[in-house]
Amino acid sequence: MPIESVLFVVTRGDSIGGAQIHVRDMSRALQKRGLRVALAAGTTGALQMELEQSGIPHFLIPGLVRSVNPLSDLLAVRSLKKVIREFHPDLVTCHTAKAGLVGRLAAFWSGVPAVFTAHGWQFAEGIPLWQKLIVLAAERVLSRMTRRIITVSSYDRNLALRLGLGSSRKIVLVHNGMPWRERPSAPDSSGGPVRIVMVARFQEQKDHACLFAALELLDSLPWVLELIGDGPDLSRWKNWVARRGWSERVFFDGQRLDVPELLEHCSIFVLSSRWEGFPRSILEAMRASLPVVVSDVGGSREAVLDGKTGFLVPAGDPKALAAKLETLILNSELRRSLGSAGRLRYEEEFTFEAMLTRTIAAW
Repeated sequence: MPIESVLFVVTRGDSIGGAQIHVRDMSRALQKRGLRVALAAGTTGALQMELEQSGIPHFLIPGLVRSVNPLSDLLAVRSLKKVIREFHPDLVTCHTAKAGLVGRLAAFWSGVPAVFTAHGWQFAEGIPLWQKLIVLAAERVLSRMTRRIITVSSYDRNLALRLGLGSSRKIVLVHNGMPWRERPSAPDSSGGPVRIVMVARFQEQKDHACLFAALELLDSLPWVLELIGDGPDLSRWKNWVARRGWSERVFFDGQRLDVPELLEHCSIFVLSSRWEGFPRSILEAMRASLPVVVSDVGGSREAVLDGKTGFLVPAGDPKALAAKLETLILNSELRRSLGSAGRLRYEEEFTFEAMLTRTIAAW
C-alpha cells in the first residue's frame, strides 16, 4: 500500500539539533510531494514554529521527555495513541531514543507500521556502560515492533547487526544529506585571525574540554573561535573562557537558525566529540567549503576523507587536535584545497535529494 500520510515523532520540539533538522527538512519535502505530514513532540518551540509556517500541524505529547520515567513514558504512549487515531497516518517515523521508545510502542499498539531512524546509537563506544546496557535491552524488544531501522552510518548499521537487533534487510543504511546551497563565493577569510567554528550542543556527548585544551596549546597563534549551540554545560564554559581571559577571542552564539550563513564567514570547522552517529554538522561545513577537523568516532570517517577533505583525530586527544588545527591555521592554501574537496564530496554523496530518495525506498 502506498504511503500517503506520515507522522514524525521526536522528543524535543523546542530546539534545532541534528534530529530536528532532519525531521523539519523531511517533513517539508514530503509535503511538497503531496503527502499529509504531522509532527508529534514532547515540547513546543523552534521546530514546531518552523513547521507551522509550512502548514504542518504539531501535536504536543505530554510526558515525552528525555529522562527515564516509567509513569511519564506510559502517559506519552497513551497520548501518542490518541494522536495516531486522530491523524490516522500510514506510517509513524521516530527520531531520537526516547521518541523511538514511545513512538514504536504507540504505533505497534495502534496497528500502524513504524520506522526508527537511529541518529547514533545510545550503546555506541564512548557511552557509559550502564546506559548502554539499558538501551540495548530495550532496543532488543523494540526492534521486533519496527518495520525498518534506518541507521545514518555504516558504523551504526554494523553495530546493530553485530548485536542482533535485526536482519540485514530490516536494518538499512541511509547517510544523512543536506539541502542544496550554492557554493560560497568566499569560503575563507582574508586577513585577521583565522575563524574556527564548532556547531554542537554543550552536553556530555560533545567534548568542548578537549577543544579548549587543544587551543591552549595554540594560544600564540592568530585564531578566534565561534561556538554555535546551547545546552546544559553552556554556562560552565562561558565562565571558564572568562577566567581564561579569552572573552575577546571565543564567542558563544547560542542556538541559531542561520548556521549556513555563519559558516560561510569561517575558515575551519571543528567537531570534538566523545561519540557520534553521522554528524550533519560535518556535511553542513563541507557544503560551505570548509576544511573539517573532527574526532574519529562513529560514522565521522564515512564523511571525512582524512587528508583530502579534512582531518580525523583520536577522540579525547588535545595534542592531536592542536596539531591539525595548527597546520590549517598556518596554511591558507591547504584550507582552500581541503574545503573545495569537501564541497565536491558533498555534491557527489550527501545531498538531501539523495537521502530523501533512499529513505522513501527504505520505508
